[in-house]
Amino acid sequence: MTMNPTGRGECFSKLMVYFGVIWLSVLAPLSSNVARAETSSDWVEENVEQLVELYRHFHMHPELSFQEEQTGKRLAKELEDVGAEVTTQVGGFGVVGLLKNGDGPTLMLRTDLDALPVVEQTNLVYASKVKVKGTDGTQVGVMHACGHDVHITNLVGVARYLAANKERWRGTVMFIGQPAEERGAGAAAMLKDGLFERFPKPDFAVAMHVDSGLATGQVAYRAGYALANVDSVDVTMQGRGGHGAYPHTTIDPIVQAAQFIVSVQTLVSREVKPIEPAVVTVGSIHGGTKHNIIGNTCHMQITVRSYDEGVRKLLLEGIARKAKAVAIGANAPEPKIEISEGTPSLWNDEDLAARLDPVLRRVVGDENVADAEPSMGGEDFSRYGRAGVPILMIRLGAVDGERLNRYEQLRQPPPSLHSPLFYPDVEHALKTSVPAMSEAAIELLKPND
Repeated sequence: MTMNPTGRGECFSKLMVYFGVIWLSVLAPLSSNVARAETSSDWVEENVEQLVELYRHFHMHPELSFQEEQTGKRLAKELEDVGAEVTTQVGGFGVVGLLKNGDGPTLMLRTDLDALPVVEQTNLVYASKVKVKGTDGTQVGVMHACGHDVHITNLVGVARYLAANKERWRGTVMFIGQPAEERGAGAAAMLKDGLFERFPKPDFAVAMHVDSGLATGQVAYRAGYALANVDSVDVTMQGRGGHGAYPHTTIDPIVQAAQFIVSVQTLVSREVKPIEPAVVTVGSIHGGTKHNIIGNTCHMQITVRSYDEGVRKLLLEGIARKAKAVAIGANAPEPKIEISEGTPSLWNDEDLAARLDPVLRRVVGDENVADAEPSMGGEDFSRYGRAGVPILMIRLGAVDGERLNRYEQLRQPPPSLHSPLFYPDVEHALKTSVPAMSEAAIELLKPND
């Protein structure tokens, strides 16, 4: 049967429309940043090359605390690309992206943005070569030696997956790019800038942090106390300077400092309950200028770590008491004591941890979910918990198991976080972190219907 020219044209037009719809619904999404996949694990397998490329960008362009302008701009662009409503310069260069999907809870997912003043020594082809002027005016190297570049990339990966799979969740995801975690000040700055007033106060908050001693493919968490209160104390012993040959005419502040350093150790060994974690470390002591000169002052810098607020108070009051007692014993002027409150201890919400435990085990396998040891390190993610939000920080295996085994064979510890030699096996780490965080988000934002 023959067809008139008009009919043939109509048929052709319909076919073009049909195939155009197919292209838009199938092929076009596969080329975008929000490509769909059957599962979150499938999605990251298909998209990990793009994520690794993004990771390398962040790794090669690190910025110090409260200087994360370009890092914040790039994260903001990535979040805008998936349809989030983005606000920048919150608490400095902080970023808030709201991805809305109907009525439901609000979940906050947080990454830190800043890098460290460390000269990278990994010899990677994409190693950081960035150098900037430090606070004292000298040039310092800058490196993502604490894995924040992994955290940022993971957040972008989760945002892309959730944007592409909105049928799996309902509510609002609040993506946070936080400045100045390394200085313990970024969370406080964002909260002070109205984070939970200008934007929805989340029902839950989850973060992930790389662990240099945990193998890739594994995650770990600890319910309850996981990280410590961190306080910095400066103690300056006062004296009366003079000639080293005539000490009887002086009041020696260095001798006072020596007595104080020994005395202050008894706070942990004799005043804190043995079952309570506590650390008092004198990390720096500076006094005098020359062999035969007794100076006027001796300055010490002390880090103080604890979990319990009562223990925290005991340690800080005890440091002041012991410093003053030494000064009284030397008939010296009262010492100068300055306490800089750092980060509060991090308490992982027990109910939130229990809810997400089966999700993590389903994603990575029972054998790959470890019990995290409590640490005396600090993290200002804790401040969101103190602000009334249930929080959970999950540790992410960052170093390939074979590499960890090799260090063990050599009887060497693997490079720790903050080391110029630390680098993650990022592809495998992201293949774990993106599905784990995505499925955790979906669990907390499950549709009611």
